[in-house]
Amino acid sequence: MKIVVKTKPNSKNESVERITQATLGLDNGKLEMVEYKVLVKEPPVSGKANEAVVKALAKYFGIAPSLIRLVSGATAKRKVFEIIV
Repeated sequence: MKIVVKTKPNSKNESVERITQATLGLDNGKLEMVEYKVLVKEPPVSGKANEAVVKALAKYFGIAPSLIRLVSGATAKRKVFEIIV
């Protein structure tokens, strides 16, 4: 399952919130993915914020962080993660 994540590093609080269904035009068709907003305390330096987002998502879904993989958007605020189920 792939999800879209809007990240906000350097936040005072950490949280994960489901926002909406996002529709992306991929492969000449529409692919719907759930969109989440994730706030983390870590700064966007040396991948620390991305690691914190993975940990926050793992806690939210109740799975191991190793089952979550960053697919695209390593340096962007809008990222796509794949959750291996």
